[in-house]
Amino acid sequence: MKKREIVFYVLTIAVAILSISSCCHQSQTPDPNADTPKEASMRAAGLVDIHDYDTTIVVDLIYAKPLNFMGRTLYHDVNKAFMLPELAEKLANAQKILKKKRLDLNLIVYDAARPISIQKEMWASVEGTDMEDFVANPGRGAGMHNLGSAVDVTLIDCTGHPIPMGSEYDYFGRESRTNIEEQLLKEGRITIREYENRRLLREVMVEAGLRPIAEEWWHFDLLPAKEARATLKVIE
Repeated sequence: MKKREIVFYVLTIAVAILSISSCCHQSQTPDPNADTPKEASMRAAGLVDIHDYDTTIVVDLIYAKPLNFMGRTLYHDVNKAFMLPELAEKLANAQKILKKKRLDLNLIVYDAARPISIQKEMWASVEGTDMEDFVANPGRGAGMHNLGSAVDVTLIDCTGHPIPMGSEYDYFGRESRTNIEEQLLKEGRITIREYENRRLLREVMVEAGLRPIAEEWWHFDLLPAKEARATLKVIE
């Protein structure tokens, strides 16, 4: 074998080894956006990730970290906002509507589909307290989050900070209610700016076809509770 042929042969083998090594390295690198086992099961159940519809909507699941009213992490393997496709479509539309009204604001999701096992944990922590009105009792049927038909949202500014709404998310008090806002304003419990911010959020979500509730300014449903419970499956 001539010297030139030997060199060519050696170089060919070297290139092949490098290619195989590169492929192996790529296959071993985990995809940071890949579904966890729980997320995969939620997707298999017919739910979708809101970022499949609109990646500009911010997701910060409160129960995926310990900074919530229970003081501990509840979603250990769920970091994406899953929901029914119809809800995702309407929420993506709400984002478009918001941008037409206020280009400087953005929707952020604090909670979406919630497995019934987590709901039972939540209820156990508030049962018998004055916070019962703010947590669905799974013994009376699934809550809207447990059906993938509810979403908790607020508005953030261009710096990523939530705009004032008169109460924190998951605040269990009168200031969270939407059906007494005029009274809260008169009593000085919320400011005119907070009142107007709530109205903006509600206008955007309602225009997109979603339903507010009386107890929580941040919560919006896809369907009436009776219809949702009669037609939708509980998320296990």
